[in-house]
Amino acid sequence: MTTTTPALTPDPITDLETHLTKPCPLTVAQLDVLNRQIKQWGKELGFAHIGVADIDLSQHEAGLQDWLDKGYHGEMNYMANHGMMRARPNELHPGTLRVICARMDYLPPDAGFASNLTDPNLGYISRYAGGRDYHKMIRQRLKKLGDKITEHCQTLGFDDTDFRPFVDSAPILERPLADKAGLGWTGKHSLILHPDAGSWFFLGELLINLPLPLDIPIEEGCNTCVACIKSCPTDAIVAPYVVDARRCISYLTIELQGAIPEEFRPLIGNRIYGCDDCQLVCPVNAKAPLTQETDFHTRSVLIQPDLLSLFAWSESQFLSQTEGSAIRRIGHKRWLRNIAIALGNAPANPAIISALERRKDSQEIDDMVLEHIDWALLQQTQKAPLETLSRKTQRVIRSIQKGLPRDA
Repeated sequence: MTTTTPALTPDPITDLETHLTKPCPLTVAQLDVLNRQIKQWGKELGFAHIGVADIDLSQHEAGLQDWLDKGYHGEMNYMANHGMMRARPNELHPGTLRVICARMDYLPPDAGFASNLTDPNLGYISRYAGGRDYHKMIRQRLKKLGDKITEHCQTLGFDDTDFRPFVDSAPILERPLADKAGLGWTGKHSLILHPDAGSWFFLGELLINLPLPLDIPIEEGCNTCVACIKSCPTDAIVAPYVVDARRCISYLTIELQGAIPEEFRPLIGNRIYGCDDCQLVCPVNAKAPLTQETDFHTRSVLIQPDLLSLFAWSESQFLSQTEGSAIRRIGHKRWLRNIAIALGNAPANPAIISALERRKDSQEIDDMVLEHIDWALLQQTQKAPLETLSRKTQRVIRSIQKGLPRDA
């Protein structure tokens, strides 16, 4: 359970049209009742955890600027486009006094992590992306939560409730806010960790103009553990809590628009969309619950998928099979780019060479995809038949089998 502070003295709410400042008419007792009701509504809407944070993220501004100055955001220019607004929720949505942070679990049943990583002829897809795209679903539920709050406040004579939901879709530091709201602590891989839920969950925020009582952050529990840092295939966690996105497989296979640097291609292995390694080795995830949302269950066509089958998809097949999925956002060409790398990393196989050669004649590829196909062909023709998994991947697999037997 998250501990909640008593309701604070109501903060003023600024009316931006009249530029007048007026106090929230709800009493401390009414805000306390509303806070408890919000958490009950959240549970009814399918959220596993609801917490409330204030909007002061000033302590994170210097770290954000340093991260941007070092170029760790790579091609994700949207991370720098809005200056420090990302650390100032009241600039993103004027009048915001609190952020209601929500968690929704996504770990699917029969995740098959170890069996997937062990077979280099299969494509590994980050488990958050195997089902329905979470953005719209969670945003709609946060909107319903905001509507319930508005209706409740109206019964108390307050008609000026103003809220705005966000789900990984706006310049906002959602993880520091979730940390402040008691949803977990920030792990050394920069993800939020909860002692009873691990890190397999989505986050969403509801910015609101009510001075709700605040939840108390959870004390960090990583202690001396550095498993995530040691196990990252590309050494993307350059320091505790700091990720150089340019080295991260999730960035390389999802965010990067062009060619993946050659130095990282052998390290990607069979990961064709995202990477979960830093979560797979985390001991806190041993207690992670399975999702209660069937929409997040892995689609049958993406369960332990064969690389050659995925590589044969036409663009129309790709669009059909990924409809409503987060995978669709990378497009067919980057999908082929990623799979070509995985095929190059797979054990030597004449069938793979034939598939790569056939795809070279396809009208659906461009020079960028062709570069990766040529690289994969070179790997296939030069390698010994028994070359397979890297030592780091083998260690990750052993960690899964030992620490996450249910999901192995």
